[in-house]
Amino acid sequence: MRRLFAGLAAGTFLLATAACGSSDDSGTSTGSSSSTGTTTVELGLIPIVDVAPVYLGVKQGFYEKHGLKLSITTAQGGAAIVPGVVSGQFQFGFSNMTSLMVAQSNSVPVQAVSNGIASTGVQGKDFGAITVKKGSALRSAKDLEGKKVAINTLKNINETAVRESVRKAGGDPDRVKFVELAFDQMPAALDGGQIDAAMVVEPALATVKSQGGVEIASPLVDVAPDLTVAMYFTSTQYAQKNPEVVRKFQEATAESLAYADAHPDEVREVVTTYTKIPASVLARVTLPKWPAEANRSSIEALEKLGEQDELFTSPPDLEKLLP
Repeated sequence: MRRLFAGLAAGTFLLATAACGSSDDSGTSTGSSSSTGTTTVELGLIPIVDVAPVYLGVKQGFYEKHGLKLSITTAQGGAAIVPGVVSGQFQFGFSNMTSLMVAQSNSVPVQAVSNGIASTGVQGKDFGAITVKKGSALRSAKDLEGKKVAINTLKNINETAVRESVRKAGGDPDRVKFVELAFDQMPAALDGGQIDAAMVVEPALATVKSQGGVEIASPLVDVAPDLTVAMYFTSTQYAQKNPEVVRKFQEATAESLAYADAHPDEVREVVTTYTKIPASVLARVTLPKWPAEANRSSIEALEKLGEQDELFTSPPDLEKLLP
């Protein structure tokens, strides 16, 4: 079974770089400070609806207020961002909880610092779903046995969640053929028949639906009620050496999460600034939840599934991983 660095090393190529405010500084282990007292930090994100609060926070000046300037780089998934944070390329990153637990269980020095995103907890009305193209004979997760199912990175939360949906539907998850594909490439691949199903999240989920695609399961809901899907994190070394910067990032991110939760129309608008979703599809986007705190019991449920799927070389230490 593929282990940590097959996932961390084989798909770590960064796809695009977009700075929130220009900066000539390369990523360093400490970030860079200007004469005005502002610290520029490199942040690795995935270009999906999950991270809209950060873009809103920059726009609303929350990070600037706390003395931070964000330089944002986008990547395909958390498995690609983890090594960037550990190496010092990024000071902070965004990753799904499974990738963080896999890293931590392999003694990779990562530490979650701020909550990221949660499932809506509602079947058929979540921001992530297993989808099939219009007219597909696949009707439930059980039907995925022997089929080609796209996920953004292998051995992450989406594979774990799809496997759980298949189990709950009475199928054998070991018979599913998982393939790695970026979220924004899934709608075309699904419509073109290159894959049989896709575990897709917003805004690509709305694009799939606009093509006539159909949801057949809500895997993140199947894992646990109100699942904490992802968090912002740093390296343990950076957290120890730069506690003040970490505190500022936590405070600014908390403000950003609260603002996004209270301003859904602005969330939809800001998503168009870092994705290619057409305005006509925007209204169909299902927004996730952005709670202030992580749901510890849901993370523990996810951990148990990871152990069942043999993702961990040793049990993750949630006391060390979570803030």
